[in-house]
Amino acid sequence: MDIYYMNNVSVPWHRAVITVDQFARADIDEIFALAARLSVGRTMPLTGKSIVNLFYEPSTRTSSSFHAAMSRLGGSVIPINEVNYSSVTKGETLEDTIRTLESYTDAIVLRHYDEGATERAVSVASVPIINAGNGAGEHPTQALLDLYTIFKERGGIDGLNVTLMGDLKHGRTVHSLIKLLRMYDVKIRLVSPPELCLPKPYLCKGDTERINLESLIDDTDILYVTRVQKERFADELAIDISYSVTRSDMDRAKENLVLMHPLPRVGEIPTELDNDPRSAYFRQVRYGLHVRMALLVAMIGRD
Repeated sequence: MDIYYMNNVSVPWHRAVITVDQFARADIDEIFALAARLSVGRTMPLTGKSIVNLFYEPSTRTSSSFHAAMSRLGGSVIPINEVNYSSVTKGETLEDTIRTLESYTDAIVLRHYDEGATERAVSVASVPIINAGNGAGEHPTQALLDLYTIFKERGGIDGLNVTLMGDLKHGRTVHSLIKLLRMYDVKIRLVSPPELCLPKPYLCKGDTERINLESLIDDTDILYVTRVQKERFADELAIDISYSVTRSDMDRAKENLVLMHPLPRVGEIPTELDNDPRSAYFRQVRYGLHVRMALLVAMIGRD
């Protein structure tokens, strides 16, 4: 198990999911094996347990996925998906909110606009915290389900050409996924306009960077597309930038290409491609349910 250190204190992922840096390949194998088992049949290992979904930013898939995962495992969920109706509007700090909610639950799933929010929550919490997205930082559970999608769709991860396209600057799903991909023998290619390129801390020597997909589509095994995150722009200068996959791209692509998107999409993948068997983004959602079920069982069902 990789150990993440926060204020010189080790934080194992069973205690809190803060970043994908906490995971070793053995941990990922454990989660994937558990996800596969939980995807078959109905089990209720978390009966009597509960989680709080605490979301300071909008969410459809992540919030619903954790809710569905907990329900399928026999547990219950306290949903706080709109903090405008909570004590946050009265000026309550995140730390006090966490201290209050932990009295009611076995774990807290947190989405927040502040990149340091998860660490702030972990520093005061006595129950497990799961990072469900921290600003433009990371989205570790999304990265795990993305990696699981690749594993399920291609039967393995090593040896693949993975192309990441779109808003690589603000896309927290890309930031987390690329860290996990570094653990495997894959070739990473990056497609984005210069204004939205991958931040330097995530780059490695050997990465291929392009401003368009044309030169890379022919030998791409995994094409991971993200939307332009307009809500994270400091100004409106590049708000009209959009990268999309076309039918022509798919005609040139491999027969076993896997086309992925963390969703929501905003024109990056036209609906006419939904029936293409290589389009995996809605299967990706289903895989995410199983991965989050596995995380919940591993974190709060170990007894």
